[in-house]
Amino acid sequence: MSEQSRTIDNYINGEWTAPLSGKRIPSINPAKKQEVVGHVSDSIEADLDNAVAAAEAARASWRKLTGAQRGALLFKAADLFEARQEEIGRMMTREMGKTLPEAKGETVRGAAILRYYAGEGMRKIGDVIPSTDPEALMFTTRVPLGVVGVISPWNFPVAIPVWKMAPALIFGNTVVWKPATETAVTASLIMQCFHDAGFPAGVVNMIVGSGSVIGSGIASHNGVHGVTFTGSNAVGKRVGQAALARGAKYQLEMGGKNPVIVAADADLELAAEATISGGLRSTGQKCTATSRVIVVSDVYEAFREKLVAKVAELRVGDGLEEGTWLGPCANENQLDTVMSYIGKGKEEGARLLIGGERPSQPELVDGFYVTPAVFDEVKPDMAIAKDEIFGPVLSLIRVGSLEEAIRVANDTEFGLSASIYTRNIGNLLTFVQDMEAGLVRVNAETAGVELQAPFGGMKQSSSHSREQGQAAIEFFTSIKTVFIKP
Repeated sequence: MSEQSRTIDNYINGEWTAPLSGKRIPSINPAKKQEVVGHVSDSIEADLDNAVAAAEAARASWRKLTGAQRGALLFKAADLFEARQEEIGRMMTREMGKTLPEAKGETVRGAAILRYYAGEGMRKIGDVIPSTDPEALMFTTRVPLGVVGVISPWNFPVAIPVWKMAPALIFGNTVVWKPATETAVTASLIMQCFHDAGFPAGVVNMIVGSGSVIGSGIASHNGVHGVTFTGSNAVGKRVGQAALARGAKYQLEMGGKNPVIVAADADLELAAEATISGGLRSTGQKCTATSRVIVVSDVYEAFREKLVAKVAELRVGDGLEEGTWLGPCANENQLDTVMSYIGKGKEEGARLLIGGERPSQPELVDGFYVTPAVFDEVKPDMAIAKDEIFGPVLSLIRVGSLEEAIRVANDTEFGLSASIYTRNIGNLLTFVQDMEAGLVRVNAETAGVELQAPFGGMKQSSSHSREQGQAAIEFFTSIKTVFIKP
C-alpha cells in the first residue's frame, strides 16, 4: 500500500474541486514530523458559498425521498467503511497518531453508526394528539432543518463527523462538513465512501480550511440552518454566538475534566486498568478521557502502586507498529500544551511519579511523543486538576471519604463524564444521583459511550443538547403541528 503524500481537494456538489485560493495546508505525520501525509485545501469564503449553494440546491429532492430510501444509501456507505477499514485506519494513524487497532476500530464504529441511523429512517416521526374539536385530526410530524453545518475535530476523525452527519442525513437534511485540517486526508476517504455509495450531488459536501475562515464562516452563514460542533470551549462559544446572532440552531460538544473515583471497597486491579485505558488511550486526546483520579485514603497507596507499575509497562511508539500502546500527540501545538502543563504541575508542588518526558530513543525523537505522566500530591485547585490538558496526564487526588470525593469531582466548570469504582450499592447510587455529568459510569472507564445512547455534557461541556441514539432527532429536526378539519 502506497504511503505517498496526497493532494486533497474539497468535495462540492458531487465533485472534487480545487480550492479557489490555489493554496494548500500540509498534513503532517505526528510520528515522523518530516513526513507530509497530504496537502489539503486552504479554502476561502467563496468555496464555502459554493458548498452551501450546492447543499441548498439538493435539499428539496433529498427531503422528498423516504426515510427508507435515504437509509439504503447509509447502509451502502457503511459497507464501504467496513470494506476499507484498513485504508481508512492506516491513514488516520498517519495523520493524528492513534494506534492502528484503535483507528480501525473507530472506522468499524463509523460503519455501525451509519447502520444504526439507516434503521432510524423507518421509525415514527410524530404523534396523534387529541383535539377538542370532534371533527378535527391533529398530529405532529418532524421536518428537517435544511442545510446543516458540521464542524468536527481531529481526535476522532471518523466517529465524530459520522455521528453528526448520519442523523442529519437520515432526517432529510443536506450537509456541509468542515473536518479538521490535521485529518483532512482521512476525511477525504470518508467522502469517497459517501460518493461511491451513490449519494446525490450536493447532499454531502466537504470543505477544508482554517477554523477562522471556514469554521467561522459556517457558523455565520445565513444559508446554514443548523450548526453542530465538537471542539474546544473557546471556539465552541464563538460558534454558538455566531449562530445565535442570526437565529440558527446550534449544538456544541466541548471540553471535559473527567474524574474517576476509587472508593475504599473498589476492585483496585480493575480500577487501575480502567483508569489507564480511560486516561491514556489515544494519548489522552479524548473529551471523555480520565484526567482526575480521586482516591479514598484507605486504598490510596495500594492503588497508586498498581497504577504506576502498569503505566511503566506501556510502550510508546509509532501507531503503525505492532505492539505500540501509546502513539504521539496529534501535532506540535498539542505536545507543547501537554509539556506546559507538566511544567505547571511541578511548579505548583505536585510530585511527578513517572513519565512526562520527551523520549530519547532515536526512532522517537522525530515525533511529537511524550511519555505518560502520573502526578501525586495533587490539590484540587492546581492547574493540572482544573484545566483540560488533552494529553496523557493523570492527576492523583487523595480524599478522606466518598462524600469528599464527589464534592471534589463536581468542583469544575465541566460536566462531561465521570466514573466510580465500588462494590457498594449505596456508594454507586449516591454517585449516580449526585455526580454533575452527562455521562456517569460505574465500574467502567470514563471514556466511551455506546452509539445508541444519548451523549452530551452538563455545565460548560456542552450546549445541553444530546448527540447519538434516538436523541439526535431533537436537534436535526423541527416539530410541525398539523391540524386538519374536513
